[in-house]
Amino acid sequence: MNKISFVIPVYNEEENLPQLWEQIARVTAHLNVDFQLLFIDDGSTDGSLDLIRDLAARHPQIGYLHLARNSGQSAALYAGFQAADGDIIVTMDADLQNDPADLPEMLRYYGEYDMVIGWRHQRQDSLSKKIASRIGNGFRNWLTNENIHDTGCSLKVMRADMLKRIKMFHGLHRFLPTLMRLEGARIKEIKVNHRPRLYGTSKYTNLRRGIEGFYDVIAVRWMQKRHLKIEIGERHV
Repeated sequence: MNKISFVIPVYNEEENLPQLWEQIARVTAHLNVDFQLLFIDDGSTDGSLDLIRDLAARHPQIGYLHLARNSGQSAALYAGFQAADGDIIVTMDADLQNDPADLPEMLRYYGEYDMVIGWRHQRQDSLSKKIASRIGNGFRNWLTNENIHDTGCSLKVMRADMLKRIKMFHGLHRFLPTLMRLEGARIKEIKVNHRPRLYGTSKYTNLRRGIEGFYDVIAVRWMQKRHLKIEIGERHV
């Protein structure tokens, strides 16, 4: 573990960003490892970009990418993955619902595992969102032969060289455990804290998640079935 790259998509989260930076800085101060924090502004229409510029000017660990137009979370993450220079990539939401204080425990498993993902076992969301999430997770697990409790949790620790090999498409950020497994990743899921949203609003509705998720899971199932598994019996090159 040489350097951690935080990749955090941002869309209209100006009220949350100062606290998020403070919490990440507090946690990384005890990790004894280099880190960079990449904010990926996904065409925000509030003051998020100006605030990110100000934070980057004052803190050398902070960098950012500004997408010229709102392109969605998968696009923002993919852009950040390619720009990150750490050997470990950590993702989390910018809305403060993920808790950076969970990272030391997650990193404890890194090395034995190539991907450590959070499980929001006590979600601070509406009942309708909890029900929709349970149905969605069950459907995805059934079709993809997975056993992940919470594919939608953004708090993830991932081996960068594996992650960078994945070609992302719209919506596939929800399937990163499955896509990493196709690259040979060993995966660990642990329970993490989930906090109520204090500022801003959710960017997704249950209906939108359901419709997009149906198409996405069919695509991922196709990728699993058509994935090349090549075993070399003998080599002379």
